[in-house]
Amino acid sequence: MTYPVSEDDLHAFVDGELDSERRQAVERYLADHPEAAERVRDFVSYNRALHQVYDRVLDEPLPIGMARPRAASWHAWAARAAAAVALLFAGAAGGWASKSAVDGDVAQRPNIASRAAVAHAVYTPEDSRPVEVDGENEEHLVDWLSRRVGEPLKTPKLVEAGYRLVGGRLVPGTSAPAAFFMYENESGSRITLYARARYANERKTALRHSYQGDIGVFYWTDERLSYAVSGQMTRDDLQLIAKLIRAGIDG
Repeated sequence: MTYPVSEDDLHAFVDGELDSERRQAVERYLADHPEAAERVRDFVSYNRALHQVYDRVLDEPLPIGMARPRAASWHAWAARAAAAVALLFAGAAGGWASKSAVDGDVAQRPNIASRAAVAHAVYTPEDSRPVEVDGENEEHLVDWLSRRVGEPLKTPKLVEAGYRLVGGRLVPGTSAPAAFFMYENESGSRITLYARARYANERKTALRHSYQGDIGVFYWTDERLSYAVSGQMTRDDLQLIAKLIRAGIDG
């Protein structure tokens, strides 16, 4: 008896966890369902991006206190460590970031940097479909994403930095949609702007910097929105672009 292909089958297919017979059934299903095949390609891209951004954590040395478990057995400690790593990946992929009752701003700031970096890592390598709406339809793009995000958006001009607008797309936020814009220069280098509505418990912030793997991120929050600019370049170069973008948004 052949069971219908489920969402769990698709994820297991991506993770290489199906036996030969079931894998072949999923392959046949994907051949007949292009939309599902596209989703599977997105799953693969997200997995690749998560490894690119977060694998460095697995190579970091353990804190001294964790490296010398006393009362707990080695197996119990290893299980807890594995669970912690799993929670890190789950939080990055699904956005289940905890909200601090004392200072929600502190709890959410790293999350936007992580989400922006993952989106950057997923979509900037794409040649055939890096965006949903191209830059030639900029007015439609901005109007569409503004309606989905719930706040008016802008696409700053970066001509003086040598970048043109490639286009944009809608991407998942923690609890609501986010806007994602992509820029490119003549050499093919790409930077991205991630924007979402400001949370009720977020404060305005100055420009801040974070590294997510080899991706640099500058991020800030204004009166209505939170932003993150991502790129694989020197900190100083990315900071100049982030300041141009911020000035374009505020101007």
